[in-house]
Amino acid sequence: MNNRPIRLAVRGIILHENRVLLVNAWPPSKSGQQSDLWCAPGGGVEKGQSLPDNLAREIMEECGFPIDVGAPCLINEFHNPDDGFHQVEVFFRCQMSGDMPSVWQDPEQVVNRRRFFGRDEVQDIRLKPESLRRIPWTDEIAYDALERLVK
Repeated sequence: MNNRPIRLAVRGIILHENRVLLVNAWPPSKSGQQSDLWCAPGGGVEKGQSLPDNLAREIMEECGFPIDVGAPCLINEFHNPDDGFHQVEVFFRCQMSGDMPSVWQDPEQVVNRRRFFGRDEVQDIRLKPESLRRIPWTDEIAYDALERLVK
């Protein structure tokens, strides 16, 4: 069994004008193909910082604007049994506290696209976790059971 530590990550559910912000965080492969998988913005937690502070940093890096972090609303787990990768993500409801710049680039060059999607639009795209199709528009607090990593 692989002894890799579980990775902890934070993600933001950001609604603006009843549309949720999603990002594509899969850079093009060597063959030039790009994934069509969307997710909520966020990333790995750094030790010594609170979860909300980590999330505010990640959103600024990935999307280019400040946020106010609210309450947790979702815990999601995924893994890759082939290499032992296992990630636990804590999602927080967030509000934009500044404008999203029209010109932006992720300094880490992980996020290559960011876009607001309406409730109907998220039904027709590939995204993870699946609960992002409903959670942004409810007061629900949810847990997504462990699922296999997809790209």
